[in-house]
Amino acid sequence: MIISGERRIGYPALQAHIRSAATGFQTLGLRDGAPVAMMLRNDFALFEVAGGAAALGSPVVPINWHLKAEEVRYILTDSGANILVCHADLLPQIRDGLPENLRLLVVATPPEIAAAFNIAPELTKVPAGLTDWDVWRDSHAASLEPPGRSAPMFYTSGTTGMPKGVLRHPMPPERLAAAERVGAIAYGIKPNEDQVILMNGPMYHSAPNTYGMMAFRHGCTIVLEPRFDPEDLLQLIAQHRVTHMHMVPTMFVRLLRLPDDIRQRYDLSSLRFVVHGAAPCPPHIKRAMIDWWGPVVHEYFGSTETGIPVWHSAEEALKKPGTVGRAIEGGTVKIFRPDGSLCEVNEAGEIYMRQISVPDFDYHGKAAARAEAGRDGLVSVGDVGYLDQDGYLFLCDRKRDMVISGGVNIYPAEIENALIAMDGVRDCAVFGIPDDEFGERLCACIEPEPGAVLSSAAVQDFLRSRLANFKVPKEIQFLDALPREATGKIFKRKLRDPYWQGHIRAGA
Repeated sequence: MIISGERRIGYPALQAHIRSAATGFQTLGLRDGAPVAMMLRNDFALFEVAGGAAALGSPVVPINWHLKAEEVRYILTDSGANILVCHADLLPQIRDGLPENLRLLVVATPPEIAAAFNIAPELTKVPAGLTDWDVWRDSHAASLEPPGRSAPMFYTSGTTGMPKGVLRHPMPPERLAAAERVGAIAYGIKPNEDQVILMNGPMYHSAPNTYGMMAFRHGCTIVLEPRFDPEDLLQLIAQHRVTHMHMVPTMFVRLLRLPDDIRQRYDLSSLRFVVHGAAPCPPHIKRAMIDWWGPVVHEYFGSTETGIPVWHSAEEALKKPGTVGRAIEGGTVKIFRPDGSLCEVNEAGEIYMRQISVPDFDYHGKAAARAEAGRDGLVSVGDVGYLDQDGYLFLCDRKRDMVISGGVNIYPAEIENALIAMDGVRDCAVFGIPDDEFGERLCACIEPEPGAVLSSAAVQDFLRSRLANFKVPKEIQFLDALPREATGKIFKRKLRDPYWQGHIRAGA
């Protein structure tokens, strides 16, 4: 069963919808593995679209629902998708970017999503003259195609240049068992067990999508949280006796800032396996969550391109504070210097890794970019880190985010981890900006908590008490909201690029 607000749908009914959707896609001319795009919040229709396309061997292209018209036009054109399934309330922001030959199917925005995002009632309805997904789907007989499984084509967030579509090669049958074992290790989701999954992150993102679709394949009860809210999450755990969740560190920070009486109000004893990834988690945040929820908080490290080669348990996190884990079954991790030689133990370099249970991939239409990302059969997405003597991986930062000031390498992630602990700081981003004397200097953009009163001097004093002086940003900005996905990933490029117009940045 899948639950969203007051709505519920059982797996037999959902599978019937999927088979009807597959027939419908065939009538629209979907053939030869052509993609189907979807711009949907977490809803029943998302599973129907993905399942219907998979039955025909076609990948879905999940589109970030924060994107606007020209960004969506680029993805639709680049991917070659000529079918788009979209929630009604998202149409106004993308209508001007839709290609003329596009087949558009519109899903009425359900009440719980409308309430969570404060959407006006008139925007939740399918506009006159457009095709209603539910009506269209139910107008087709069930397909006789067997249930299929095709990997989605996710588009990277475009931290440099335009987004790239990650197109996974077909999964060889002999790798299915290994892939399921790795999924069971990383996510804790196993077949034939009583598991209640709470989906609190947007499934346009590869990690929540992979997690949610694995739960779907195993027939788990799935509870969809329309939009992450810390107290709402606790209430849903207690109400539905949730056993498994996928989270990101930003959610931990917001949960830990709840008043004690709210944190103690809800029974969380049903939790068995909480896994997080997508961004580094400050060690003090991880320890606080384990102290609160118990040794159920685990972590993985990977990417859309590499799969999950690295993982560790709550117990390992306490023994190795700050690690993102070590290689698991099928995982390989190596650290390289710029000259291509391997780094020594505890020596920072560019991280290359791969999970061999996951098939290789291409960047759709960008063979040169794919070749540039590879080395010795492994893949880099630009992370910098090191392996300790026990094989545990520690992150320093993104290669492109590293700041070189006066010849000294500075890793903004270290500064961000310290700054997020300051009272009144809701979120932050640290990056390099041009400096005539030192080449680069540090800038920190801070999103304060509502009602918090912060000053540049107070922020700098806080950091000087914890970090070397050269790591304290000289420039501090306070913003009402940082440009950030719902997954917690901050778009630093949007903050940094205006400073670098007319300048050349090393390594950019």
